[in-house]
Amino acid sequence: MNRDEIIMLVSDKLRLIRTEAGYTQDKMAEIIGVSKKTLVQIEKGRVLAGWSTVVTICALFRETETVQFLFGNEPLEVLETVAREGIDYRRMKTFGGKIWWRVVTRRNGFVLQQNILSKHFRILDEKHYRVYSSFDEKQSKIRFKELTKNE
Repeated sequence: MNRDEIIMLVSDKLRLIRTEAGYTQDKMAEIIGVSKKTLVQIEKGRVLAGWSTVVTICALFRETETVQFLFGNEPLEVLETVAREGIDYRRMKTFGGKIWWRVVTRRNGFVLQQNILSKHFRILDEKHYRVYSSFDEKQSKIRFKELTKNE
């Protein structure tokens, strides 16, 4: 999954997200910071939302079923992974991947997981803190090996 694919997915589902949240077009446009005209154009499939609009939608409506269906229970992690590809930028506490994640491998307290919806990878430590995220399987396995070789 890349930026363009995420933009297309969210643009395509914007009307459903808005409806699920119970907002009119006027209110939704105000919330996400676009004009009503732009919102209508996106909902009709005439234009795509911009990256910042997509990030705003995913952040503000991350608990809707539609956004959850698109990205799993951590849509912001997907966006961060795309925006900062391959960078160990911060440690973030997770729920350990009980839903939406399959375990690729475990070793020395670390687990490499893959999201079943977005297909991105992440590495968690023994306390379920995310220490790495990437869409690149090879790089994820290399980083996993680096983290677990000295343990």
